[in-house]
Amino acid sequence: MVYIGTSGWQYTSWRSAFYPSPLPQRDWLGHYAAHFRTVELNSSFYHLPTAASFERWRDQTPPDFVMAVKMSRFVTHVLRLREPTEAIQRFVERARHLGTKLGPVLLQLPPSLSADCARLTKALGSFPPEVRVAVEFREESWFSDQTRAVLERHGAALCLADAPGRVTPIWQTTDWGFVRFHWGLGDPEPCYEEGVLSTWAERIASLWSATAEVYCYFNNDPRGCAVRDAARFARAIQDAGLEPSRTPPPEIVTIARDER
Repeated sequence: MVYIGTSGWQYTSWRSAFYPSPLPQRDWLGHYAAHFRTVELNSSFYHLPTAASFERWRDQTPPDFVMAVKMSRFVTHVLRLREPTEAIQRFVERARHLGTKLGPVLLQLPPSLSADCARLTKALGSFPPEVRVAVEFREESWFSDQTRAVLERHGAALCLADAPGRVTPIWQTTDWGFVRFHWGLGDPEPCYEEGVLSTWAERIASLWSATAEVYCYFNNDPRGCAVRDAARFARAIQDAGLEPSRTPPPEIVTIARDER
């Protein structure tokens, strides 16, 4: 199964473009989850949600829904992976209130943090073994055989990140995958061209088997591009011979061409 969704759901620019205008914002997640089977929670990067918040999101979504959760910047940007165990355990304890809907946890490292495999090893070892972890590196020194070995040893996924000006090696470090689409160069930006989505679908099909779980999230939220691109990507994934998760038809989204 290739789980396809967006990085967050609370974007005011999606009102009318995806969310019906009369729908109150408190009901947006329910509307989103009726069309998608997964989402990446980004607000947890800025502050640790309460247990009640995780329980509310759990209760507002269907039984088959999966929520990937972005690790707090306190761990990645303030501690910079130094002595991370207590903070990671506190974060996971809260996120567990999602119950069976808890998906992978994403560690997005700052571009100012160069490779330190000892810190990475400590951080990955601080997670319970049943919690899946993906790591997004944004500094080139991380892309080494040593880093790859650390990820493989801990069963962690290298986040394959697509963004202009960034190069991420195409490593399969575990039997599941994690892909983030940050910004497309289509017309209009930041939407993706369909040819690029097809190339990514074929790449995923070449890395993982049809039974593997791969999580793909679109972070290009302006103009409603993320919603439409996720829907188009599902079609490309199907053409590549894999099974996509629930997505809406691309035509359900109105792309705003004059938004800046």
